[in-house]
Amino acid sequence: MSSLQISQGTFRLSDTKTLHLDSLTLNAGDSWAFVGANGSGKSSLARALAGELPLLKGERQCRFTRITRLSFEQLQKLVSDEWQRNNTDMLSPGEEDTGRTTAEIIQDDVHDPARCAMLAQQFGISALLTRRFKYLSTGETRKALLCQALMSEPELLILDEPFDGLDVTSRQQLAQRLATLNQAGITLALVLNRFDEIPDFVQFAGVLADCTLTETGTTSELLQRALVAQLAHSERLADVQLPEPDEPSVHHALSDDEPRIVLNDGVISYNDRPILYHLSWRVNPGEHWQIVGPNGAGKSTLLSLITGDHPQGYSNDLTLFGRRRGSGETIWDIKKHIGYVSSSLHLDYRVSTTVRNVILSGYFDSIGIYQAVSDRQQKLAQQWLDILGIDNRTADAPFHSLSWGQQRLALIVRALVKHPTMLILDEPLQGLDPLNRQLVRRFVDVFTSPGRDPTAVCFASCGGCASLYYSSAGICTGRRPLSLSAICITLMPFRACKALFSCFFR
Repeated sequence: MSSLQISQGTFRLSDTKTLHLDSLTLNAGDSWAFVGANGSGKSSLARALAGELPLLKGERQCRFTRITRLSFEQLQKLVSDEWQRNNTDMLSPGEEDTGRTTAEIIQDDVHDPARCAMLAQQFGISALLTRRFKYLSTGETRKALLCQALMSEPELLILDEPFDGLDVTSRQQLAQRLATLNQAGITLALVLNRFDEIPDFVQFAGVLADCTLTETGTTSELLQRALVAQLAHSERLADVQLPEPDEPSVHHALSDDEPRIVLNDGVISYNDRPILYHLSWRVNPGEHWQIVGPNGAGKSTLLSLITGDHPQGYSNDLTLFGRRRGSGETIWDIKKHIGYVSSSLHLDYRVSTTVRNVILSGYFDSIGIYQAVSDRQQKLAQQWLDILGIDNRTADAPFHSLSWGQQRLALIVRALVKHPTMLILDEPLQGLDPLNRQLVRRFVDVFTSPGRDPTAVCFASCGGCASLYYSSAGICTGRRPLSLSAICITLMPFRACKALFSCFFR
């Protein structure tokens, strides 16, 4: 019988860091979930299971012949490579698009059109097979890579954060699909940030902390222990206070009654295919909005209009922070008002820089640092690092040496440092463990508290991805109701409409 056994294993991560797995056995047909905080070593464990890390001492005996591992980092590299093939965001008329189709990506290692079509049908992406992969949404790329992972019919399938970026329906479908694969004899190892992501069919679970597998057991046993630890940590977050902004807020340059966003009859389309269709939208000071919709509905496209990054913003009746698009404003006139984090920003942040500089770049709205940093900005950045619990050695380490979740948390802080007029959070909680999710919620609590300059918050989610304060039905929950309403826009493919409800934020 196929199995993977690790005994007293120590794996090399770097010159100064190792992963410790004292005792772990995965038998054929088992289903495992490994959970831990950001930076605990979960992704490293996935690589160790796949045989991708050097073993310094101990034993690793593997009788599986076909092992497949899928991770966010692989997605980042693939998307980056696809854009490098034809490095332009907007092709000229008649210019050839050299990017590969989704079908070509899925069959990158195993060429089998029939199996590709079958998997695409199971994951609901048959219509995307002929589309260029680099133009897919985050959730759609995840589905495509899951199809790619299954092309080789693996015996052991290792999935690092498989549910991140998927909408409610897709998450349910994936969980059902994984259960079916497990019933068919495929051994599964899921690496997750949260215990509530563990599918019901998973038999065993493990907990990682400080790059050590600290506990293993049945899923039900470990769930009971995890709830106590999470509740204790949430109590300690209540008194977290945020550092000051560097300069007098740009809030003061705008009238208190001036809308932050006005979009009239907005239309966005690609190749005559509508993404947003006759959408009118107005965001007033201090309003908080949630934008929900399935993968590929146009959530990120709508937000790219606000950030000034979408070229079709000029062809729409769009006013941002009192300036009509195309009236002579610069992109920096828009970005100075905005704090922004998204999966696309995460993928685009490829410069070689330190964690500290990533946070500092939020003061300049840049990817990387290209101007002098003041002593005050350095001091404020250190205060943010202290809140995150990042020591100086980690702060001055390369940004990409951090785990995916730690990188995302640093990018969220980058969006907050200047205390923006508008905070745009596009799937911000992807990759974060429960404790860091609570920390981000606390950040937003402070930014929206009474007595502060009104910060408008726009939060995009795919519905199933954990929102800041909304349930999947769009109801806001929490302790202190505000007088400011939070309104929900629901986007569906090929159309956009306002939901028929509004509710109090928190």
